[in-house]
Amino acid sequence: MTTPRHEPPLLNIANVLTGLRLMLVPVFVAALLVDGGTSTTWRLAAFGVFALAAITDRFDGELARSRGLVTAFGTIADPMADKALTGAALIGLSVLGLVPWWVTIVIMVREVGITVLRFVVLSRGLIPASRGGKAKTLVQTFAIGLYLLPLVELVGAAAAVGAVRWTAMAAALVLTVVTGVDYVRRAVRLRAAAAVSDKSG
Repeated sequence: MTTPRHEPPLLNIANVLTGLRLMLVPVFVAALLVDGGTSTTWRLAAFGVFALAAITDRFDGELARSRGLVTAFGTIADPMADKALTGAALIGLSVLGLVPWWVTIVIMVREVGITVLRFVVLSRGLIPASRGGKAKTLVQTFAIGLYLLPLVELVGAAAAVGAVRWTAMAAALVLTVVTGVDYVRRAVRLRAAAAVSDKSG
């Protein structure tokens, strides 16, 4: 006789971290936009909130999988929290004139589009995060962090800071597009395999 599998409790450490990340988004935006983004103190505060939220992203999924705490809420809320944080940061930086709007649009179209795609094919199977996807997230976070930090005000050398920032963001853009194409290809293969399985069944 097999023991029935119980659904993990909704209120668990992984979901709490995901919820915390969602709640930190408006706090982050408020700190970033104080004085039109010209306050060094508030920009540092915004960076700190962003970094804290990014750290929760690093651990919530890992905890959920390692401790058997994967829930339907977490499956939906985790990617939503990720996109909310990234989107809020990029939109805020574009509003402040620090990141071109086209960069924000390209990244957000990819992020939202792939998230929707993963849910569309969820009934056919799960598309796990790839190494490229994880690298994309890491580089995106690093690039956004460089733009959030008031580096010019702290260290000067505006040209050098600009070059470093743009190099990091360009790398994030390349990984964003390449991994987006890869996810689409994997989704197409998954649907094709499911269709063959349905016919043979």
